[in-house]
Amino acid sequence: MSTSREDVSAPAYILGIDLGTTSVKAALIDSDTKEIVSTASSETGAGVSSEIGPQGNEQDTSKIIRACSACVSGLPRDNLVKVRSIGVSGQMHGCVLWKSGNGWSNTGTSGYDTDKCSHLVTWQDQRCSSEFLASLPAPKSHLRLATGHGCATLFWLQRNRPEVIQEYDCAGTIQDFLVTMLCNLQKPLMSVQNAASWGYFDTINKVWNIEVLSEAGFPVHLLPDVKIPGVEAGHLESSWCGIPKGIPVGVALGDMQCSILPSLKIETDAVLNISTSAQLSFKMPRNFIPPHSEPGSAIEYFPYFNDSYLAVAAALTGGNALATLVKMLQQWMHDLGHETPQAQIYDKLLSSAQETKETDLVISPTLFGERHLPNQRASVTNITTENVSLGHLSRAACHGIISNLHDMMSRDFLVKSGVNRIVGSGSALTRNKVLQQEIESIFDLPLLYGQGGDAAVGAALTRTMKFTD
Repeated sequence: MSTSREDVSAPAYILGIDLGTTSVKAALIDSDTKEIVSTASSETGAGVSSEIGPQGNEQDTSKIIRACSACVSGLPRDNLVKVRSIGVSGQMHGCVLWKSGNGWSNTGTSGYDTDKCSHLVTWQDQRCSSEFLASLPAPKSHLRLATGHGCATLFWLQRNRPEVIQEYDCAGTIQDFLVTMLCNLQKPLMSVQNAASWGYFDTINKVWNIEVLSEAGFPVHLLPDVKIPGVEAGHLESSWCGIPKGIPVGVALGDMQCSILPSLKIETDAVLNISTSAQLSFKMPRNFIPPHSEPGSAIEYFPYFNDSYLAVAAALTGGNALATLVKMLQQWMHDLGHETPQAQIYDKLLSSAQETKETDLVISPTLFGERHLPNQRASVTNITTENVSLGHLSRAACHGIISNLHDMMSRDFLVKSGVNRIVGSGSALTRNKVLQQEIESIFDLPLLYGQGGDAAVGAALTRTMKFTD
């Protein structure tokens, strides 16, 4: 069959999707130039109350999937018909369950009905106490287990809500669920990146700790098959949002790794990404074998691409701490009889902090603890009559976020590891000059901002790379 010159020269695009904690992002890149053609985002509004109370952190899976379809549909339709591959990333650690063949239905209107699957139990979930985690078998993995990790969540459900486990026969991260749905797979596939984030996964041999889990009564039938990052998971089962049926879809990836990929162009760089949470990371040398995480150590080694690893300080404290501060102030204003939009409060916080160049007010903003210190909580100290203004409060909160990261991965550790520059990215960082000032002051390393950091772009870029399973 002949092909016209017009067909040969027609641009082809790659779609990248990132299912984040609060929003979905989509990006189209040119498959040849790797340049970004178009982007879109949609807030999910997916948070729901958990039946177990404040310790639970859950999201409505159907709202996330609807936001995804809306986000992709927001890209130019003339470009969507030229999409030739799809890459997907999303929030790591979380767990959603569904029944094979009954987890979704194609509505035929660029969307899916996913009301029959479970809520997503997110990475922020706190149901697995330190005592509960101590009752679980030790993983045969260099990575520690923490609350919010998929396998810990499934252990908790097996012991406390066995009827939930009995209702479903598939499980995965939210991004694994999306790929399974788009490709109409009977059993989910999971990348090494997402498997490592669940716990009980040996990243060296790329296998689950089946024997350990089975002996402890874990529902091992729910564990997905695992593939190396970057390989194909399947093909688009039907046309979606104007994207042609049959195009390849990559196995779902971790949002941290995909957010780093566009930024990490020089191996002596470290990448600092601050969005809902925060991560400071750099790539380890070739043939690096990760050591087991020591108790209390804040640094872990996560699988990246092509059998390489990242040294990572993954903080649970990031933009979510500032968001909590904004919500608190909004509630106080409401209690005083004034309704003030959150955006207005946030802008006022930043402008006030800009006017307050330094403060002796000390805020440790670790509201959610940290994985290496799960019982740590936030605190405010050294309060005086001179430092109780809004500017001092905001400046101290931003300082605390960066100080917490520095406590986890210090400037000295970076320099000794060969890092000579930090690349900053992430929505909570790139639009917050105060956080940027605190990084420059605390880390005292050359800094570059706004270069990459978009996990949707990173997910798309992986579809241009070569991998073998």
